[in-house]
Amino acid sequence: MVKKELLDILACPRCHEKVVLSEDGGWLICESCGVKYPIEGDIPIMLTDRSVGIDKR
Repeated sequence: MVKKELLDILACPRCHEKVVLSEDGGWLICESCGVKYPIEGDIPIMLTDRSVGIDKR
């Protein structure tokens, strides 16, 4: 699980907006540019080439 202190300072590398933790705790989501970044072994992988688009419907 990503600690709240870390989550408070993380920003999307694409748009520099705040990211939020997904409900299942497996992703960091940027609602501004519509991508999510995986969390592997409690480590956020904040690389744009590892991001996945999200469905904004």
